[in-house]
Amino acid sequence: MSSLTQSGTAASGTDDKGKAPARQKNLSRVGLAVAVIAVLGLIAAPFFVYPVFVMTVLCFALFATAFNLLLGYVGLLSFGHAAFFGGAAYFTAHAVKVWGLEPLSAIVFGAAGAGLMGLVVGVVAIRRQGIYFAMVTLALSQMVFFIFLQVPFTHGEDGIQGVPRGDLLWLIDLDRPLNIYYFVLVIFLAGFYAVWRIVHSPFGHVLQAIRENENRAISLGYRVDRYKLAAFVMSATIAGLAGAMKAIVLQIATLTDVAWQMSGEVVLMTLLGGMGTIFGPTIGAALVITMQNYFATSNVPVTVIIGVIFVLCVLLFRRGIVGEAIRLMKR
Repeated sequence: MSSLTQSGTAASGTDDKGKAPARQKNLSRVGLAVAVIAVLGLIAAPFFVYPVFVMTVLCFALFATAFNLLLGYVGLLSFGHAAFFGGAAYFTAHAVKVWGLEPLSAIVFGAAGAGLMGLVVGVVAIRRQGIYFAMVTLALSQMVFFIFLQVPFTHGEDGIQGVPRGDLLWLIDLDRPLNIYYFVLVIFLAGFYAVWRIVHSPFGHVLQAIRENENRAISLGYRVDRYKLAAFVMSATIAGLAGAMKAIVLQIATLTDVAWQMSGEVVLMTLLGGMGTIFGPTIGAALVITMQNYFATSNVPVTVIIGVIFVLCVLLFRRGIVGEAIRLMKR
């Protein structure tokens, strides 16, 4: 009887082990199907939705995806990511309007500038953990805000307005809606794929190990500070890429882009969609930007509406919208 029980237990254990890879394969197939449908939808979107609105969503979706790389996969909460987003917007706007730089080169310049800022901030902040890390990033971000308020090339509270979109590679006129839309879409997909590739690489697995148990990662011989600094710089660079695109799309760079409220918004987008998921930040950014756009003329302040929705999501969907959906599919 005991031998039968043991054999039955062994058989059930084998079945459970067999179900896990199958379940993972099914989730991967669902994720691939969602990605293909989303890309096809984005390709067709400008024919049904106002292109500038969709491009704005894509810019903030990439910003939230970059932030999620740091918060969701390393476990570092930064309240200073607006410095990289807005800094790149200023660099790109100035390069295009004053220097006459070609748009793609200006966007690369803005993203590189954000990456350099991320390196400087990361070297200072990465030695702290938890709330101390968050407060250091907030303090440094506020310092960047006041620098951009004072330096002449940002034009203070007026910002850099009337940024020309120019000609992509001196050949394609970006003042045409479809041209600039597909240009932004390609950059968004490239940035999104870069984050996906980082997360699913051996480097990304080490980052997740650091998030789960930093002391154990140290005991295994990993230089944890270097991994966290590298992730911080990558996140800042991709956030800068989003800010640079935003400056070209909306043709303006202002202090709003570097204010601490922008850092709060990207935290909201990430938590709303699902921290630590690939598609979550994109869904969260789309919801927040849509609410800001369609509730802007309502009698109730937009921030109140978004706040109520966020509280409801925290109470009902603790893992975020995409996180809860994944949990249900696993069950």
